[in-house]
Amino acid sequence: MLNVPDIKPNVRPGLYLVDKPSGPSSHDVVSYFRRKSGIKKVGHCGTLDPIASGLLIILVGREFTRNQATYLKKDKDYQVEVLFGTETDSYDVAGKILQQKKWTEYEELSKKDLQKSIKKFKGQIDQVVPIFSAIKINGQKLYQKAKKGQIVDLPTHQIKIKKITLKNFKKDVKKEQITCQLNVSCSSGTYIRSLVHDLGIDLGCGATVIGLRRTKIDKFNVKKAIKLERELFKMDWDN
Repeated sequence: MLNVPDIKPNVRPGLYLVDKPSGPSSHDVVSYFRRKSGIKKVGHCGTLDPIASGLLIILVGREFTRNQATYLKKDKDYQVEVLFGTETDSYDVAGKILQQKKWTEYEELSKKDLQKSIKKFKGQIDQVVPIFSAIKINGQKLYQKAKKGQIVDLPTHQIKIKKITLKNFKKDVKKEQITCQLNVSCSSGTYIRSLVHDLGIDLGCGATVIGLRRTKIDKFNVKKAIKLERELFKMDWDN
Protein backbone atom coordinates (compact mmCIF):
# COMPACT_ATOMS: atom_id res chain seq x y z
CA MET A 1 0.00 0.00 0.00
CA LEU A 2 1.42 3.38 -1.04
CA ASN A 3 -0.15 6.57 0.28
CA VAL A 4 0.72 9.86 -1.42
CA PRO A 5 -1.97 12.24 -0.09
CA ASP A 6 -1.85 15.88 0.93
CA ILE A 7 -0.35 15.35 4.39
CA LYS A 8 -1.09 18.79 5.80
CA PRO A 9 -4.41 17.96 7.51
CA ASN A 10 -3.43 14.57 8.91
CA VAL A 11 -1.44 11.41 8.28
CA ARG A 12 -2.85 7.89 8.32
CA PRO A 13 -0.90 4.64 8.77
CA GLY A 14 0.95 3.73 5.58
CA LEU A 15 4.12 3.91 3.52
CA TYR A 16 5.06 7.41 2.36
CA LEU A 17 7.62 8.50 -0.20
CA VAL A 18 9.07 11.81 0.93
CA ASP A 19 11.33 14.27 -0.90
CA LYS A 20 13.37 15.60 2.04
CA PRO A 21 14.86 19.08 1.69
CA SER A 22 18.44 19.78 2.71
CA GLY A 23 18.71 21.07 6.28
CA PRO A 24 16.53 18.88 8.49
CA SER A 25 17.70 15.41 9.50
CA SER A 26 15.92 12.16 8.74
CA HIS A 27 14.87 12.10 12.39
CA ASP A 28 13.28 15.55 11.94
CA VAL A 29 11.12 14.12 9.16
CA VAL A 30 10.11 11.18 11.36
CA SER A 31 9.16 13.62 14.15
CA TYR A 32 7.11 15.66 11.70
CA PHE A 33 5.10 12.60 10.63
CA ARG A 34 4.71 11.56 14.26
CA ARG A 35 3.17 14.94 15.11
CA LYS A 36 0.95 15.00 12.05
CA SER A 37 -0.35 11.47 12.60
CA GLY A 38 -0.47 11.33 16.37
CA ILE A 39 1.03 7.85 15.95
CA LYS A 40 4.10 6.95 18.00
CA LYS A 41 5.32 4.14 15.75
CA VAL A 42 6.99 5.98 12.84
CA GLY A 43 10.28 5.07 11.19
CA HIS A 44 12.38 5.63 8.07
CA CYS A 45 14.24 3.26 5.76
CA GLY A 46 17.74 4.60 5.23
CA THR A 47 19.20 7.78 6.73
CA LEU A 48 19.89 10.89 4.67
CA ASP A 49 22.48 13.36 5.99
CA PRO A 50 21.10 16.81 6.89
CA ILE A 51 22.82 18.43 3.88
CA ALA A 52 21.30 15.81 1.57
CA SER A 53 17.93 16.04 -0.12
CA GLY A 54 15.81 13.46 -1.86
CA LEU A 55 13.97 10.23 -1.35
CA LEU A 56 13.19 9.03 2.15
CA ILE A 57 10.76 6.18 2.82
CA ILE A 58 8.63 6.89 5.89
CA LEU A 59 6.60 4.14 7.58
CA VAL A 60 3.70 5.19 9.80
CA GLY A 61 2.06 2.71 12.17
CA ARG A 62 3.12 -0.62 13.61
CA GLU A 63 1.68 -2.55 10.66
CA PHE A 64 4.21 -0.81 8.42
CA THR A 65 7.22 -0.29 10.72
CA ARG A 66 7.41 -4.03 11.42
CA ASN A 67 8.26 -4.48 7.72
CA GLN A 68 11.06 -1.88 7.86
CA ALA A 69 13.78 -4.47 7.14
CA THR A 70 12.14 -5.16 3.77
CA TYR A 71 13.16 -1.72 2.52
CA LEU A 72 16.49 -1.19 4.31
CA LYS A 73 18.80 -3.30 2.13
CA LYS A 74 17.70 -2.04 -1.27
CA ASP A 75 19.95 -0.51 -3.95
CA LYS A 76 19.99 3.27 -4.19
CA ASP A 77 20.72 6.01 -6.74
CA TYR A 78 22.30 9.37 -5.95
CA GLN A 79 23.33 12.62 -7.59
CA VAL A 80 26.36 14.12 -5.87
CA GLU A 81 28.03 17.49 -6.40
CA VAL A 82 31.79 17.38 -5.80
CA LEU A 83 34.32 20.10 -5.04
CA PHE A 84 37.96 19.21 -5.68
CA GLY A 85 40.99 20.58 -3.83
CA THR A 86 39.31 20.54 -0.42
CA GLU A 87 39.14 17.94 2.36
CA THR A 88 36.87 18.18 5.43
CA ASP A 89 36.55 16.03 8.54
CA SER A 90 32.98 14.99 7.65
CA TYR A 91 33.78 14.55 3.94
CA ASP A 92 31.15 17.18 3.08
CA VAL A 93 30.87 20.96 3.02
CA ALA A 94 29.26 21.01 6.48
CA GLY A 95 32.49 19.83 8.09
CA LYS A 96 35.69 21.50 9.24
CA ILE A 97 38.24 22.07 6.47
CA LEU A 98 41.31 19.92 7.08
CA GLN A 99 43.18 20.68 3.89
CA GLN A 100 42.83 23.24 1.12
CA LYS A 101 45.08 22.75 -1.89
CA LYS A 102 46.54 25.72 -3.71
CA TRP A 103 45.05 26.18 -7.17
CA THR A 104 48.42 25.61 -8.80
CA GLU A 105 48.57 22.16 -7.17
CA TYR A 106 45.51 20.79 -8.95
CA GLU A 107 44.59 23.16 -11.79
CA GLU A 108 45.76 20.55 -14.32
CA LEU A 109 43.09 18.07 -13.18
CA SER A 110 41.16 17.03 -16.28
CA LYS A 111 37.94 15.26 -17.10
CA LYS A 112 40.03 12.40 -18.47
CA ASP A 113 41.90 12.08 -15.14
CA LEU A 114 38.61 11.89 -13.28
CA GLN A 115 37.11 9.31 -15.63
CA LYS A 116 40.19 7.14 -15.22
CA SER A 117 39.99 7.34 -11.42
CA ILE A 118 36.27 6.61 -11.32
CA LYS A 119 36.81 3.24 -12.98
CA LYS A 120 38.79 2.06 -9.93
CA PHE A 121 35.72 2.37 -7.73
CA LYS A 122 33.28 0.38 -9.83
CA GLY A 123 32.21 -3.07 -8.68
CA GLN A 124 32.67 -4.75 -5.31
CA ILE A 125 34.95 -2.69 -3.03
CA ASP A 126 35.86 -2.39 0.64
CA GLN A 127 34.84 1.00 1.98
CA VAL A 128 35.97 2.61 5.22
CA VAL A 129 33.05 4.01 7.20
CA PRO A 130 33.36 7.79 7.78
CA ILE A 131 33.91 8.98 11.34
CA PHE A 132 30.82 11.19 11.06
CA SER A 133 28.31 8.35 10.74
CA ALA A 134 25.71 6.60 12.90
CA ILE A 135 27.56 3.26 12.96
CA LYS A 136 27.97 2.12 16.58
CA ILE A 137 31.21 0.97 18.20
CA ASN A 138 30.95 -0.25 21.79
CA GLY A 139 27.41 1.10 22.00
CA GLN A 140 28.29 4.63 20.90
CA LYS A 141 27.71 6.19 17.48
CA LEU A 142 30.84 7.18 15.58
CA TYR A 143 29.77 10.81 15.15
CA GLN A 144 29.40 11.09 18.92
CA LYS A 145 32.98 9.91 19.33
CA ALA A 146 34.09 12.34 16.63
CA LYS A 147 32.49 15.31 18.41
CA LYS A 148 34.37 14.34 21.57
CA GLY A 149 37.62 14.18 19.61
CA GLN A 150 38.09 10.47 20.30
CA ILE A 151 40.39 8.51 18.00
CA VAL A 152 38.94 5.21 16.81
CA ASP A 153 39.79 2.54 14.27
CA LEU A 154 37.16 2.99 11.59
CA PRO A 155 35.38 -0.18 10.45
CA THR A 156 35.40 -1.36 6.84
CA HIS A 157 32.53 -2.98 5.02
CA GLN A 158 31.99 -4.33 1.53
CA ILE A 159 29.77 -2.43 -0.89
CA LYS A 160 29.03 -2.50 -4.60
CA ILE A 161 29.18 0.48 -6.92
CA LYS A 162 27.08 -0.60 -9.86
CA LYS A 163 27.46 2.52 -11.94
CA ILE A 164 29.15 5.93 -11.80
CA THR A 165 28.47 8.49 -14.49
CA LEU A 166 30.42 11.74 -14.70
CA LYS A 167 28.31 14.82 -15.41
CA ASN A 168 28.99 18.55 -15.61
CA PHE A 169 32.76 18.64 -15.13
CA LYS A 170 33.54 22.34 -14.67
CA LYS A 171 36.85 24.12 -14.34
CA ASP A 172 36.45 27.77 -13.35
CA VAL A 173 39.83 29.47 -13.65
CA LYS A 174 38.52 32.80 -12.32
CA LYS A 175 37.16 31.19 -9.15
CA GLU A 176 40.08 28.72 -9.08
CA GLN A 177 37.59 25.92 -8.63
CA ILE A 178 36.89 22.50 -10.14
CA THR A 179 33.54 20.81 -9.61
CA CYS A 180 31.51 18.00 -11.11
CA GLN A 181 28.36 15.95 -10.68
CA LEU A 182 28.44 12.19 -10.32
CA ASN A 183 25.40 9.96 -10.74
CA VAL A 184 25.90 6.84 -8.63
CA SER A 185 23.98 3.56 -8.48
CA CYS A 186 25.09 1.49 -5.49
CA SER A 187 24.26 -1.14 -2.91
CA SER A 188 22.70 -0.39 0.45
CA GLY A 189 25.26 0.75 3.02
CA THR A 190 27.33 2.81 0.58
CA TYR A 191 28.58 6.12 1.96
CA ILE A 192 28.69 8.57 -0.94
CA ARG A 193 30.75 10.97 1.20
CA SER A 194 33.41 8.28 1.61
CA LEU A 195 33.34 7.51 -2.11
CA VAL A 196 34.03 11.17 -2.91
CA HIS A 197 36.71 11.39 -0.22
CA ASP A 198 38.47 8.29 -1.56
CA LEU A 199 38.22 9.63 -5.10
CA GLY A 200 39.94 12.82 -3.98
CA ILE A 201 42.74 10.81 -2.36
CA ASP A 202 43.21 8.76 -5.53
CA LEU A 203 43.47 11.95 -7.59
CA GLY A 204 45.91 13.46 -5.09
CA CYS A 205 44.02 16.72 -4.65
CA GLY A 206 41.29 15.94 -2.14
CA ALA A 207 37.53 16.22 -2.68
CA THR A 208 34.42 16.90 -0.64
CA VAL A 209 30.65 16.73 -1.13
CA ILE A 210 28.90 20.07 -1.66
CA GLY A 211 25.50 18.66 -2.61
CA LEU A 212 23.81 15.27 -2.40
CA ARG A 213 20.42 14.03 -3.57
CA ARG A 214 18.96 10.52 -3.39
CA THR A 215 16.80 9.85 -6.43
CA LYS A 216 15.85 6.19 -6.09
CA ILE A 217 15.49 3.37 -3.57
CA ASP A 218 14.92 0.11 -5.42
CA LYS A 219 11.78 0.69 -7.56
CA PHE A 220 10.76 3.85 -5.69
CA ASN A 221 11.56 7.15 -7.42
CA VAL A 222 11.75 10.63 -5.88
CA LYS A 223 9.58 11.88 -8.76
CA LYS A 224 6.64 10.13 -7.08
CA ALA A 225 7.42 11.54 -3.61
CA ILE A 226 5.69 14.13 -1.44
CA LYS A 227 7.85 17.27 -1.52
CA LEU A 228 8.37 18.70 1.94
CA GLU A 229 9.40 22.34 2.17
CA ARG A 230 12.36 23.38 4.30
CA GLU A 231 10.19 25.91 6.16
CA LEU A 232 8.12 23.11 7.73
CA PHE A 233 11.13 22.21 9.89
CA LYS A 234 12.40 25.70 10.72
CA MET A 235 11.30 25.55 14.36
CA ASP A 236 12.78 22.06 14.76
CA TRP A 237 16.30 22.53 13.47
CA ASP A 238 16.99 26.30 13.48
CA ASN A 239 16.53 26.70 17.24
